[in-house]
Amino acid sequence: MLNWDEPLAPAVARTPEAIIEASVPQESSFAQPAQAAAVLEAPVVSEPVPAAPVVASASSTKPINPDDKRVVNGQTDINQLAPFKYPWAWDYFLNANKNHWTPLDINMTQDVHDFQHKLTLEERHVYENVLSYLTTSDILAMRNIGLAVMEKMTAPELQIYQARQVYEEAMHTWTYQHCIESLGLDQSEIYNRYRVVPEINQKIQMCNNRLDSVLRPDIDLNDRDELENFVMAYTFFAGVFEGTWFYNGFSPIFALQRRGLMKGTSEQLQYIMRDEVLHASFGIRVVKQIILEENLKLDPKKIQQMWEEAEAAEMQYSKYLLPDPILGYSAEDHIAQFRFIANRRANKLNHTIPFPGAENALPWLDEQANLKKEKNFFETRVTEYQTGGALNWD
Repeated sequence: MLNWDEPLAPAVARTPEAIIEASVPQESSFAQPAQAAAVLEAPVVSEPVPAAPVVASASSTKPINPDDKRVVNGQTDINQLAPFKYPWAWDYFLNANKNHWTPLDINMTQDVHDFQHKLTLEERHVYENVLSYLTTSDILAMRNIGLAVMEKMTAPELQIYQARQVYEEAMHTWTYQHCIESLGLDQSEIYNRYRVVPEINQKIQMCNNRLDSVLRPDIDLNDRDELENFVMAYTFFAGVFEGTWFYNGFSPIFALQRRGLMKGTSEQLQYIMRDEVLHASFGIRVVKQIILEENLKLDPKKIQQMWEEAEAAEMQYSKYLLPDPILGYSAEDHIAQFRFIANRRANKLNHTIPFPGAENALPWLDEQANLKKEKNFFETRVTEYQTGGALNWD
């Protein structure tokens, strides 16, 4: 059972003794200077020459103590993976590699027929604009991790998972492009909607503003104000952008899938959803670790404002996406579900619940996003590509 808040829980069951043992450097791992000097050949000279003392910098001979590692502002050797201080980060990387897939694995033939002959004009509007929003969003996610976050990590086990995350975001973008090409949609028109549709552009600009604030070349995370801004930006991308907006972004397509429509697209979004479970969960865990290590206190007013601004943008987007409801899904459902999921993410981040009283408007959604189902082998690949059970988003 894969759990949203602890997606690696089954994989990281290990005893405290095993963790301690894995963290202790073995003597054989480090060559002693005297041993190294003993294997050097003496120079051939006519008269004996006193041997020069072996001099090595402390940084090259002192073993890494994992307790000295930090998420940011660390001083240990960034090139040395183990001993781990964050073994859970390595587990995220191992699990991500079990999730390997490509959009070419999914048969889109039925989707082409559905789009041309079964979808109403309102449903086509929903489908096209969901794709338009997602195409830009995953590129933003890729840039955020690859350019703004990963370079600031000072423990390599964190960077290695984030390198995998960058790849996955690129593959998600390929997925949307594959859908667009398969259906013969106008690429220029679909890709440019985020620039010309205010309701989509507003969400993208919120992301750009957060990203630009931490991409400056002069940023110094030893400065408490800069550190707080970086953590707020990372919180936004993990909790709001990937943890809530992405989840809500897929749900209109899952509503079509629930009625037997656009099943190929929906299957690809199910693969993406499983990747995003790990992305958001990892980001939330890193944010909490930074706050702990740096003794940082975020401003509760800024946090509440972040959630409220995200809600306002999502409300405008939902009204544009669904000016009239489609069968089984409405703008009211969309924004109600946003509030419900936002509360779950905020709770995991140790924030005050931003939307008290929010209820689960789409109780079928978690099950619909579940990848565990039977498939005709000759029709498509089996969708349960990771060993384990059904998704559990609680």
